[in-house]
Amino acid sequence: MNSLSEKSYAKINIGLDVIGRRDDGYHNLRMIMQTIDLYDIVTVERLETSGIYIKTNLPYLPTDKRNIVYKAADAFLTKFNIKEGVRINLSKNIPVAAGLAGGSSNGAVTLKLLNQMFNTGLSRDELMDIGLSLGADVPYCFMMGTALSEGIGEILTPIKPIPDCNILIVKPNISVSTKYVYSNLKLSSKTSHPDIDSMLEAIDKRDLGELAKYMDNILQTVTIPKHPIIKDIKNQMKELGAMTALMSGSGPSVFGIYNDKNTAQGTYDYFKKVKYSQQVFLTKPYWPQDI
Repeated sequence: MNSLSEKSYAKINIGLDVIGRRDDGYHNLRMIMQTIDLYDIVTVERLETSGIYIKTNLPYLPTDKRNIVYKAADAFLTKFNIKEGVRINLSKNIPVAAGLAGGSSNGAVTLKLLNQMFNTGLSRDELMDIGLSLGADVPYCFMMGTALSEGIGEILTPIKPIPDCNILIVKPNISVSTKYVYSNLKLSSKTSHPDIDSMLEAIDKRDLGELAKYMDNILQTVTIPKHPIIKDIKNQMKELGAMTALMSGSGPSVFGIYNDKNTAQGTYDYFKKVKYSQQVFLTKPYWPQDI
């Protein structure tokens, strides 16, 4: 096994609540995560000489220690004292720094491929432990599907799949700092929190309309005032027939949920023509075969 490749899937947050700030500076979260059929391709090649070399189709993406894939490979090779090196190619399709966990997914797939390539026999839970040191979304990217995520993202509970639907992703031409969003999130006894429990009940009943009614993301209270274009995109999606529209993660990507494919396609065509829509995708929920 001198070369291995695998798809690296994006996710959206169907619901995102922040319970409070922890003593260690992180936040306790309660989220409903969903993998979508939008992916990068990660290819890992085994080298006889030492070193970690990353190549990507995006010229602005760092290929050194700032890249989570580099960090994942370095953590894995160091853990097992492996002297051989690796060359990793990232064929990127998921928007970068967009609230879709593209980097986290790339890191998870890298660890999974290295585990196979070097026959180290780590379980999924052991790989998730390494992944957590790289980022809070990485453990989920091993599980995928539909899941309740708690703690800082490491407490994962698989749940029933959401009803099938069409998902439109629009990533505007802006950048959002996750650190800024969490640093400026104000929580108090008067804070209105997303109703995660009602979302879980709607999923359990397979009621897409009920789920859409409750879908919410508390981080919008920070990101939208700073970037009003996110609210504009949400409103336009709803006006054009979305059951609901929501920012994913800390943004800036917005997704719309549609139960009618023609309506979703028409809205996709509209956003492809709008100048501020940097990247637009029409996709669906994705579940791995082993779930």
